[in-house]
Amino acid sequence: MTANISLSQGRAYMAIPGPSVIPDQVLQAMHRPAPNIYAGELVELTHSLVPDLAAVARTSGSTAIYIGNGHAAWEAALANTVAPGEKVLIPATGRFGHGWADIAQGLGIDTEIIDFGKSKPWDADRVAEALRSDKGHEIKAILAVHVDTSSSVKNDITALRAVLDEVGHPALLMADCIASLGCDRFEMDAWGVDVTVTGCQKGLMVPPGMSFVFFNDKAQEKRVTMPLVSRYWDWEPRANPAEYYQHFAGTAPTNHLYGLRCALDMIHGEGMDHVWARHERLARAVWAACEVWGSEGPLKLNVEDLDHRSCAVTALRIGSPLGTALREWTEHNLNLTLGIGLGMAEPGDPSWHGFFRLGHMGHVNGQMILALLGGLEAGMAALDIPRGRGALDAAAAVIAGQ
Repeated sequence: MTANISLSQGRAYMAIPGPSVIPDQVLQAMHRPAPNIYAGELVELTHSLVPDLAAVARTSGSTAIYIGNGHAAWEAALANTVAPGEKVLIPATGRFGHGWADIAQGLGIDTEIIDFGKSKPWDADRVAEALRSDKGHEIKAILAVHVDTSSSVKNDITALRAVLDEVGHPALLMADCIASLGCDRFEMDAWGVDVTVTGCQKGLMVPPGMSFVFFNDKAQEKRVTMPLVSRYWDWEPRANPAEYYQHFAGTAPTNHLYGLRCALDMIHGEGMDHVWARHERLARAVWAACEVWGSEGPLKLNVEDLDHRSCAVTALRIGSPLGTALREWTEHNLNLTLGIGLGMAEPGDPSWHGFFRLGHMGHVNGQMILALLGGLEAGMAALDIPRGRGALDAAAAVIAGQ
């Protein structure tokens, strides 16, 4: 047998942390001629989406839909609530906390970043200290990333609400749920979140192109006091349009809306509690395999604390150049694409090649996760990477509920 024969024929598996695997049903729903954008079924469909989106976020608040990615949602949330010259606080646990801060800086907003590194969650006591020091309440919002897609750190949003209430600080609590919504448990209203941002391309299982901002009455009260909000970013007409086109400040993302309708039907047909439980079971299978491999080799989970690992994405350390070598081997030989180690080292730094990520979000099931892990096992064998034995058995046991 030829040792280096490629086995990459067949359907590709994109095991990256977004865009996630898109269900065939969603793609089929999108594959249709564009409808009338002024009246008829598209209007009715859009109106059906809003309550079902809010149900995924667990909120009775308002919903605004934007044609854009997660960065667009970041900017929209800020444009409606924080004026240039005002201040926000960002507890960062990876690249995306810093990314949201960068968007704020581009809007002329003053940013205070508390950097907690790339492997551990934020320390609520340090956040409380910063809020207590803000005697004049200059901080208008906390920008909190629930799951940082780069580091896979899952943060405790309820801890921030408890700190805000304890200190008696009026800042808005904003949550970035781009990686986590529809994967990790998140309950906007019950957790006391004022503004939530997310995108369509991860747990919501729709190709990139739409983002969403959910906001409550407290956030809307701040919107009313804003001296200026651009027509495009203004969430008022999007959430409460006098005419249909105002939902999108222009032409609707027609085919994306049909895909989203199908995806939401799938999510609510399964039930949110089951969606969360499924993601947790599959994530634990991934962690079990990685822990076995790492027992006798260089592979390490980036987040040690089980309670702060995301059920949507897992960031891994394996040492340079093995991360890149493993990604290249699985892609070229198995048609299995792993996520790059985004933000774990600066571009040009050789250590950048020592990281990679696994996406296990959205439209995934037990056999897909076992295939992903089997591909990793094959890649490590081909590259002669030291590892513990029995990783696939450990993952299978988790999936079997043992």
